[in-house]
Amino acid sequence: MNKPELHASEAAPDPSQSGSVLAFLDQSLWKRFHEASSTEEFAGAWLTLQCSMLDGVRAGVVVLGGPDENNYAPVAAWPSDVRPSGALSQAAEAAIEARKGIVNKSDGSACAAYPIVMDGTLRGVAALELSVAADAGLRATMRHLQWGCGWLEANLRKPETRVAVSSGGDAALAIELTALVLEADHFQQAATAVVTELATRLSCERVALGIRRKEHTRVVALSHSAQFGKSSNLTHAIGLAMDEAIDQYGPLVYPQPEGQAVSVDRAHADLAELSGDRNICSVPIADAGELFGAITLDVSAGTPFDGERLQSIVRIATFLGPVLAVKHREDRWIGRKVFDSLMTQLGRLIGPHYVGRKLAVAAVGALMLFLTFATDTYRVQAAATLEGAIERVAVAPIAGYIIEADVRAGDRVAEGDPLFRIDDRDLRLEFLKWSSQKEQIQRQQRDALAQHERSEVSILRAQLDQAELQLRLIGEQIARTRVAAPFDGIVVSGDLSDKLGAPVERGEILFTIAPFDEYRVALQVSEIEISAVEVGQKGQLVLASNPDQVLPIRIDAITPVSTVADGKNTFRLEASLEGTPEFLRPGMQGTARIEIEDRSVGWIWTHGLVQWLKLWVWSWWP
Repeated sequence: MNKPELHASEAAPDPSQSGSVLAFLDQSLWKRFHEASSTEEFAGAWLTLQCSMLDGVRAGVVVLGGPDENNYAPVAAWPSDVRPSGALSQAAEAAIEARKGIVNKSDGSACAAYPIVMDGTLRGVAALELSVAADAGLRATMRHLQWGCGWLEANLRKPETRVAVSSGGDAALAIELTALVLEADHFQQAATAVVTELATRLSCERVALGIRRKEHTRVVALSHSAQFGKSSNLTHAIGLAMDEAIDQYGPLVYPQPEGQAVSVDRAHADLAELSGDRNICSVPIADAGELFGAITLDVSAGTPFDGERLQSIVRIATFLGPVLAVKHREDRWIGRKVFDSLMTQLGRLIGPHYVGRKLAVAAVGALMLFLTFATDTYRVQAAATLEGAIERVAVAPIAGYIIEADVRAGDRVAEGDPLFRIDDRDLRLEFLKWSSQKEQIQRQQRDALAQHERSEVSILRAQLDQAELQLRLIGEQIARTRVAAPFDGIVVSGDLSDKLGAPVERGEILFTIAPFDEYRVALQVSEIEISAVEVGQKGQLVLASNPDQVLPIRIDAITPVSTVADGKNTFRLEASLEGTPEFLRPGMQGTARIEIEDRSVGWIWTHGLVQWLKLWVWSWWP
């Protein structure tokens, strides 16, 4: 490959001169870029534009060669009065040899080059010398250079001689139309502005835009018309012409040019006749590979849609299609958006591809069928506590002091086993006192009888009866100071081992005793599920001390009084055990499940949430 000598085909102004770069671009550069009549002119305008838009560019060069040659020569350089450095030439040569983007760094500067490849053939390279060597800046410059090379490629694909509208002009017009679409608040406003601008810039009598709905296209905008009759004959004819182009997947021109493949243009002929024998052109617009509308243009009979003019319109329509589609989708009513989204997802579900989504929906459907038709026993869960069926308390018979305590909570006792004893010394002294008084009264009674004093005998007899009763009372109290177990059982509560010598009051509960083989289960059921529980229902109990053994229970009573437990309102139920294993002890806790009836699995899993939602909705419903 011959080493290129870098010479500019056209002098480029120096942005450092007086006046801003933007002013220069507005007044001169865009005009040169759009009206370039040769590849060299286009490359010079393009390079000046790129170097003016990027920060830190010292120099730039565009090198091009023929598709069948390996001889590349520079066609444009920037600035024109400065010869590019050897580093810039080396970067351009390296990009040509490697056929990929190249970045060469040096102290305080860097050179970036990107090749121009068309259909697998290397056609040239664009290279820039930068004063900024930061990685972030180089990545942005390479990305910008890569995108910009697309313009050079598009220019090389066109013949050297262009007519009224060039590819550069197409791009500028497409960008301006895109700006109109983005500036508009609503789709209708954007569509009207686009067709009006197209009619003005392309010298058309009328331009119409239509959107495809199901099998027909509806005209949504006419040039120079804010309002138009959507049901008029002209609007209907334009829509049929758009349908004709969309159905044949390509642009249609009437009258059809000679040498072109014959297409069905009956609707276009009717529209031309209705419009006054004009030339008609309809170009479909697409988004993501799907045709969703069309643009119809008509001009006077003396201005045909020749090949280059038609290609320009097609390029503009291709550029505008995605932008108009996005604007149209965003401007829909929220209900329409939801409906269209659902229909799109439904189409993906029943159409080809999206296997993972189909499998997920099938799994969800199978789960819903299972939840609806599969049944299981509905069980109400409740916290359970084991209690003795009969519980007897041992209380202090008299006020006194504890001197003996033979048992504590958890001990087994047999009937008659001593539980505790109260100090009876005061009672015994009282008993001796009344015994001596009784003997004294008996002697006085004998003396009165000997003296035949009947009235005195009657008084002494009453005093003797009182003394005997006091002695009997004190004897009973002395006997009660020793408290024994009333039956065989276990001490549920009570521990006096650390209270010997402590005073107790009469009636104070000191021990609670329950039998071994008679128990009842106390259940706490949530108020949400209490309505489903009835007396006689069966269930299962599992205690925390032995979770491997399931004990059958039966509901015996429902207490119609609620209590608060763990922040929830609950009702107390009593159940009986159908068996009494030896490991049972009063006070054990666990969980019980009461069997109600067979219901669907979905109802069992969701009824609590549904009831809560019903209550919440009712509380907020006006």
